[in-house]
Amino acid sequence: MKFRTECFFITLIIFCFSGPVFASSPLASSSPLVSPHTLWYEQSAQHWEEALPLGNGRLGAMVYGGVANDNIQLNENTFWAGGPHNNVNPKALESLPEIRRLITAGEYLVAEALAEKTITSQGSNGMPYQTAGNLHLEFPAHKQFSHYYRDLHIGKAIATTRYQVGDVVYTREVFSSFVDQVIVVKLSASKPGQLSFTAHLSHPATMQFAQENNHTLLMQGMSKDHEGIKGQVKLATLVDVNASGGSLSQNNNRIAVNNADSALILISMATNFVNYKDISGDALARARNYLASAKNQFTHNQYTARKHVHSNFYKQYFDRVALQLGKSEFAQEPTDQRIRLFASRHDPELASLYFQFGRYLLISGSQPGGQPTNLQGIWNHRMDPPWDSKYTLNINAEMNYWPSEVTQLNELNEPFIQMVKELAQTGQQTAKEMYGARGWMAHHNTDIWRITGGIDKTWGSWPTSNAWLSQHLWEKYLYSGDKTYLADVYPVMKSAVTFFEDFLIESPDKKWLIVSPSMSPENAPTATGVKIAAGVTMDNQLLFDLLSNTIAAAEILGQDKTQIPVWKKILSRLPPMQIGKHHQLQEWLEDWDEPQDKHRHVSHLYGLYPSNQISPLTAPELFSAARVTMEQRGDPSTGWSMNWKINLWARLLDGDRALKLMREQISPAMTLDGSVNESGGTYPNMFDAHPPFQIDGNFGFTSGMAEMLAQSHDGAVHLLPALPQAWPEGEVKGLLMRGGFVVDMRWANGQIRELKIHSRLGGNLRLRTHSELPAVSDFKTKKVRGTKANPNPFYARAKIKTPLKNTGKVMPLLSLANTYVIDVPTQAGRDYYWAVK
Repeated sequence: MKFRTECFFITLIIFCFSGPVFASSPLASSSPLVSPHTLWYEQSAQHWEEALPLGNGRLGAMVYGGVANDNIQLNENTFWAGGPHNNVNPKALESLPEIRRLITAGEYLVAEALAEKTITSQGSNGMPYQTAGNLHLEFPAHKQFSHYYRDLHIGKAIATTRYQVGDVVYTREVFSSFVDQVIVVKLSASKPGQLSFTAHLSHPATMQFAQENNHTLLMQGMSKDHEGIKGQVKLATLVDVNASGGSLSQNNNRIAVNNADSALILISMATNFVNYKDISGDALARARNYLASAKNQFTHNQYTARKHVHSNFYKQYFDRVALQLGKSEFAQEPTDQRIRLFASRHDPELASLYFQFGRYLLISGSQPGGQPTNLQGIWNHRMDPPWDSKYTLNINAEMNYWPSEVTQLNELNEPFIQMVKELAQTGQQTAKEMYGARGWMAHHNTDIWRITGGIDKTWGSWPTSNAWLSQHLWEKYLYSGDKTYLADVYPVMKSAVTFFEDFLIESPDKKWLIVSPSMSPENAPTATGVKIAAGVTMDNQLLFDLLSNTIAAAEILGQDKTQIPVWKKILSRLPPMQIGKHHQLQEWLEDWDEPQDKHRHVSHLYGLYPSNQISPLTAPELFSAARVTMEQRGDPSTGWSMNWKINLWARLLDGDRALKLMREQISPAMTLDGSVNESGGTYPNMFDAHPPFQIDGNFGFTSGMAEMLAQSHDGAVHLLPALPQAWPEGEVKGLLMRGGFVVDMRWANGQIRELKIHSRLGGNLRLRTHSELPAVSDFKTKKVRGTKANPNPFYARAKIKTPLKNTGKVMPLLSLANTYVIDVPTQAGRDYYWAVK
């Protein structure tokens, strides 16, 4: 960012090197001064949750940083069990009328039992994502060492390990190259002829090992069979060692380097996966091609140059957003110690680091042309990971991409958009064979093979993931304004609507159109004791968005003019949201909520976030009811749920409460002896603990902090809407708002002191602030009174139905009457500045 004042973010570039500063000796014993973008530790990783993640979207690595014995755990993002298939249960078509009858009759237990047999798959419940094995590096002469240091520089996407043996300093650098498509390991010693080690590969499954040549190891194998689906994904891994000085030999599938000055290791991996229905690729040929190309680039001592090319590619994404919330004396402590103590002290730089770590993980785990991040991103060390590391579509997969637009990682949700398009293909079979419907649908889970049938027994009967996935398609358009993109995804949105044209039924009393069978993921009301239900609030909210967005897209594109009235009629017959007897936002069509319910899912608050249906300006009583629901559910939760609540409290404009949850999130998930705290929190390597590790919580944290600083869903760009008292001063650069407005701002004493808005698309900019902005003279502004609609079409408010009230209680309402609202007509490509003089 560049304001009229220079060096606005100078505090972010102090100490911008990756490693420590040393005093006089090769390794001074004083604490290192590290970059604010660095995770660092004084000991190696003993557990996977302490290892440091690297990735280029396709290849993942977890670096342990061991001394005498090091391990780099490997992943390739298409190495999944099984092979192409779908898991449709055709019995659903016959049983559907009876399941609906049982639900209408109140026989929920019988209905759920029947759905479990006829809707849920009786075969495949999805395939697991699998580890690609390990590279082991052994240094037998390094058992006695000192001055240990390891780090992950998320500003450069490089991991470093450094220690001293005798008077020699040993350094290892590791990165997963975005440009060369290999994992790179550079080993060096501070004195010539002092580097000796062996390298070999391993895998928990049966693999074949061979000598590719005298300096290259080869490991090949097949993914495992699972739930009746034969493993068909071939993996080929090549490890090439190039030593400078000394000697190199290979024996018994091990490479030994003796008395070298340095060594460069290139790890190449590939599979035969082409796409979800094609596995005709040649894994070994691909791996060889990647390796040959990389070796050509790393010749003639080009390591440093290629490392910079890698980091520069990465930085084109990472550097788009910068954040500084103040400084503290704790910033130079090891990261694991800062995590342990974060909840008990003020460490704003760790909050900023956590925010940027989420962005780092998305850049490293999701690149165009690849696979979307699954439950663990691209990092998994097991053959049978928790929940198979699949894509859970009732929130977790969507949460992975919440930060993508607002933190300017817009291109990186391409794999997710592509997955939705592919599900729209496989989901047509499911819609037709299971429900006799046109269009496409999917249940609550999928995998790399894009299965769309129901899975996980009683959790299977949730048919509305197509609506939530379509919401992402529309949201991307709201940020970009790209009509070519909108025309590309519109058929997917339309096909999802088509499914519900055929699937919705009339409620027996109010004649509303409802989804049946379904559930409010993954909760069971006390009134019935089972999950299965009809007309649940989340479904109604999802369908409101699906229909509203598809109608808007059709009107923008000038398509389906005769169909729009049909969709508007369906929209008018959806149930409204309801305020229950406890003044809560009702989760179900019936007033079944219990104030003591502490379930981790708060599915009916989708209307508050990520949707924009619950507004303090246009639906104040619903807004109040949503807050009551949040109070009743309580703050304590695990992983992704805790981080969803950060976003929800930000939307409730309560920054102090959001920060309270941030403190609970950044609490140790692992004790000093390595045991796991079952209440969640954060692992030493900053991974989110559900537990175990689920990456969605990391992404939810990042989006939650963005929502605390700027929002754009409720008719205006609202600056500092949920600023905690603990952040009175700060700077942020590069947050992207809907309509293509990029926000850079600095605040002090909670008030904006400098502001720059870059308008990508032009159009009316409406700003809402809690203190008046400085006066300007070089462009026009106009104060806005009341709730006048923003003429910018990207800021259209949700036109929801008047909620039904099933309570006589009167709750206090939040007033935004004292905020300042201005309109600024903008031109595309122009910057607009405000600054206190």
